[in-house]
Order: sequence, then structure tokens, then C-alpha cells
Amino acid sequence: MTGLRWGLIGASDIASTRIIPALRRVGQEPLAVLSSSAERGARFAVENDVSLSYTSLDAMLDRHDIDAVYISTTNELHAEQAVAAAMAGKHVLCEKPLAMSIHDAQKILSACDGAGVVLAVNHHLPAAGTHRKMRELIAQGAVGKPLAVRVFHAVKLPDRLAGWRLQNPERGGGVILDITSHDAAAVQALLGARALEVAAISCSQGLWAAAVEDAVVSAMRFPEDVLVQTHDAFTVGYAGTGLEVHGTEGSIIARGVMTQDPVGSLHLRDANGEREIGPSDRDDLYDVTLSAFAEAVRGQAAPIVDGQAGLQALAVALAAKESAQAGRTVAVDALLTGQLPHSG
Repeated sequence: MTGLRWGLIGASDIASTRIIPALRRVGQEPLAVLSSSAERGARFAVENDVSLSYTSLDAMLDRHDIDAVYISTTNELHAEQAVAAAMAGKHVLCEKPLAMSIHDAQKILSACDGAGVVLAVNHHLPAAGTHRKMRELIAQGAVGKPLAVRVFHAVKLPDRLAGWRLQNPERGGGVILDITSHDAAAVQALLGARALEVAAISCSQGLWAAAVEDAVVSAMRFPEDVLVQTHDAFTVGYAGTGLEVHGTEGSIIARGVMTQDPVGSLHLRDANGEREIGPSDRDDLYDVTLSAFAEAVRGQAAPIVDGQAGLQALAVALAAKESAQAGRTVAVDALLTGQLPHSG
């Protein structure tokens, strides 16, 4: 196989602006697109030079020349589509969050494992050169024992993306599933561990009368009592993003690194003062993700964020939602094992 051939499940903004250009840069082919609207699918295919357009998932999955699918439909559709793709023998790259529930996410993992296909989740941040450099520094002991992480991920939601993300909780709208899940994936990768418990407060701050939360502050505890705090929002236009890792021997201060673009700066502060540390590279995050996915299909590497890591990121986001609704700290394992009581 020289280059993966893809079916795009969802004629989405991210498929058009990020995934298709990256596929072509890394020598892979977007062969077909699926949309519930024949008109929209046909228009998307023409605008993005994709050969085939479908409204039937079964018909697209029946093609023997499609090796993998990229799922970027609304969140409530992910599980059914990912399971169908796995059963058809297609490798799966799914947009975050992996699913709307732990049960559905576990169904996806089970289906992909049973079919022997690769499953990855498109949490883009761990693919960034800045994040890979931070992981390297932490592994080398540059900050000593990690004690705390602070994430600044409050941004302004672009108007073109504001529809269901603000008005449709049944589709998984809201800032927690959209952004807090990304934070979780990034921090998990940095610390090499998963969150144990989450406490969160959320609200709706925007002028758009949202039906879901558009701002949230979360506190998380990781193993060895590493504390993580996050601020995520759709309402903040000028703060910029950032991430800090503080340890017993130093701190990493990263700015502009919680984005889809290969930008941002890293500084290391320790007993020797403060100095800028260059990232590993400035490669496009989606190029890195898709190249790693192809290597995983060949059995030569692991995806940047595999299905299990995607499940853990989803669990953190769902724990944050539960905490904000119930007004209490939520144990992540209680979600993963189905032992969490209903909010009250």
C-alpha cells in the first residue's frame, strides 16, 4: 500500500480545511465523501476535488478501494458510523469526542479490536511539535517531579462553527466535549497518566442564548497528586492560549500552543534562569497525525491518540459535565465502570 485511500464520513469544515489538504501533503487520497444531503455532498466533492459523493454509508463502506474512514459528523453519530466502518474492515480516524457516552465509546473500541483495524481519535494537540518537545523535557526530568499543570484554552468560537455547538445538547454541543476533551488528551500525553477525579463549574457567558455551557473551569487530580486546572471557553477573543507544567525542579511555560496550527513558544525556568526551548519541529499537526495513522496501519507505530486514550479523554469531559451539573467532585473510574450515580 503506497498511500491510504479515505472515505470522509461528514462533509465538514474540518474535513475541508484541515484533513483533505493534509492527506494530499502526506501522499494519501480522499476518495469519497458521505453527507446526509446529496446536494451538500456533491458541492463538497466538487469544491474539494473528491471523486465520489454518497448519501448511503453502507454503499460507501462497500467499496474495496477505501482503506480508512475519517468521521467528522456530529457527535451523536460517531458510534454507529465507527462500528459500521470497523465491521466493513475499514481503519477509523474519528473526530473528538470519540462518542457521547462511555458505553458507546467502548463499543467502538471493541468493534475495532474485533475487526483488527486501527482506531485513532483526532485530538490534534499531542501531534504538535511544541507538545512533543514538552513531553521530551518532562521525560528527561527538566522540571523534576511534576506537581501541577495549568491550561489556558479560552477562545472565541468562529461564527461558522456556532450552530449545533451552542444549541444542541443532544448532539454533544458545549465547550466541555469540544475543548475540555482536547485538554484531557493533551495533559494525559504530557504526564503519561490519566485523570483520577474532576471538579468543574460551567456557565453560559455569551450573548447568543446558548442551550449548553460555553465556559468552564475545571480542576483535576492525576496520580501522585499532580493537580491540573483548565479554563475553556467559546467566549474569549483575545487571551491567547497556553499551557504550563510546574515541577519540583523547574517550570515549562508554553504560549500559543493550544491551537490547530504549528505555532507557539516554549520557555524553561529553573535554577539556571529562564531560556527559550525550540519545539521539536513546526510540522503541520494533521500531517503528523495522518502520517502516524498510516504507520499504525502498516504495524510500524502507534497512532498519536489511540482509541483507549480517546476513551480516557471522553471520560474526563463527561466527568466535568457531571461535576458541573451535580456540584461535586466526580471520580473518573466511576464513569468508566458504570458506577456513577445520576446527578441530583
